[in-house]
Amino acid sequence: MAVAPPGTEAASSTGDDDASLIERSRSEPELFAAIFDRHAGPLRGYVARRLGPDAADDIVADTFLIAFRRRGGYDLSRTDAGPWLYGIATNLIGERRRAEVRMYRAYARSGTDPAVEGHADQVAESVSAEAEGTRLAAALASLKKRDRDALLLFTWGDLSYEEVARALDVPIGTVRSRLNRARRKLRAALGSPTSTSED
Repeated sequence: MAVAPPGTEAASSTGDDDASLIERSRSEPELFAAIFDRHAGPLRGYVARRLGPDAADDIVADTFLIAFRRRGGYDLSRTDAGPWLYGIATNLIGERRRAEVRMYRAYARSGTDPAVEGHADQVAESVSAEAEGTRLAAALASLKKRDRDALLLFTWGDLSYEEVARALDVPIGTVRSRLNRARRKLRAALGSPTSTSED
């Protein structure tokens, strides 16, 4: 049975926020493991949906390695490190964006989502849902990278507008513009009626 590194039990039991843990990890590096424990699962799910499960572990590992090395410069006024980590991951995904676009195009052609292939509870999707999924994959592949990043951080990363802005280091108005543009393009590609509300 694996034993947790010293200090991690105390970190998780005290309910410290991310900023406190990161600050303390500057002198007690083992405490950074609690940041990994809190954020690695959702972050891996987000990356797997963008690049597939094979690349997800590498991107998540690289994200936390970069975050650990940069923890000295972390803005301690941000109690939730999630947007910071998603921003690092999104930059790493950007380096692999051709693979992401290829994955969407393959999904559009085959109808098999590589991000969920092998997961029994998700493979049993209906035929109509798969047909819609292939159209969605093709539409995602056609988006500009900056618009796709904003949209997927918001939808798959489950970040708020403010958190997407922090993750991408852009003003919130830019996030709104990118999301609106991406939504319009997806609606057009999927043949959905135009909605008057963008939020």
